[in-house]
Amino acid sequence: MKVEIIDIKAVDGVILNGFINNNSSKKIIISTHGMGSDCFKKRDRIIAEEANKLGIDYLAYNNRGSYLMRMVNIEKNGNKEKILAGTSFEDVEEGYFDIKGAIQKAVELGYTEIYLQGHSLGSTKTLYTYTKMKQENDSLLKYIKGVILLSLVDIPRALQVFCKGKYEDYKKYAENKEKDGKFLEMMPLECFIQPISVKAYLKYIKYYQNFDFAKYHDKEYDFKELNAMDVPLFMRWGNVNELIEQDANELVNRMRNKVKKLDKDIDYIDGADHSYNGKENILANQILEFIK
Repeated sequence: MKVEIIDIKAVDGVILNGFINNNSSKKIIISTHGMGSDCFKKRDRIIAEEANKLGIDYLAYNNRGSYLMRMVNIEKNGNKEKILAGTSFEDVEEGYFDIKGAIQKAVELGYTEIYLQGHSLGSTKTLYTYTKMKQENDSLLKYIKGVILLSLVDIPRALQVFCKGKYEDYKKYAENKEKDGKFLEMMPLECFIQPISVKAYLKYIKYYQNFDFAKYHDKEYDFKELNAMDVPLFMRWGNVNELIEQDANELVNRMRNKVKKLDKDIDYIDGADHSYNGKENILANQILEFIK
């Protein structure tokens, strides 16, 4: 097994980095992490190691939402400049540029079977990207053989639950800042699970329509994006401190009924939390069984 640090250029020119466990395979998992995170989590390392035992390569990278605040380089028209990034300032829809850039990198390296994996907000970005690429009839879709969504969160609903009675107050606060053009100012710390700017908060509380496809609370919602997938689907949650309102068993049963696809594997891991701490090997084995 060969581990390399690699650079990835997002399709809008942002320069990203990560690692690839290279076993000279034609099959690879591309992992997109969640809020305030990075590609070097124990979960990624264990999945990569287990995948390599089966001759499957693994690419994990720091997307532009990694950590809370940082500067990233972007190349435009042959020039380089720095832009503000990180969870506190990112636009979740720009995850499309990152994931598509990672797919292009994998294809350049010779991979012909790609499995897109996301965790938490990374799952939102992954599903958004796959859906957008399908709408665009993107030629890269022929390489995508499956989608793996770990702890996909209903973000707009989670905000309402997290903020409780102050949801409308925080929304009004953000909208007033928006009117004044103060997008880069920070929201009150208690309004979100991470420190967040007005710009990023508005995306989750007001401008979320393009990625609002995890409406677990809406019993009438048909999950059209998941049902429209042309590749097998894997979904997992934990049942301890997971970012869901429902009992995990209840949610899994609902999603099994709502997602009509035959090629699906939807379940939860008993005792796992949102990050699958201590359950990484169980998760890895289930993912790899899905891929085989």
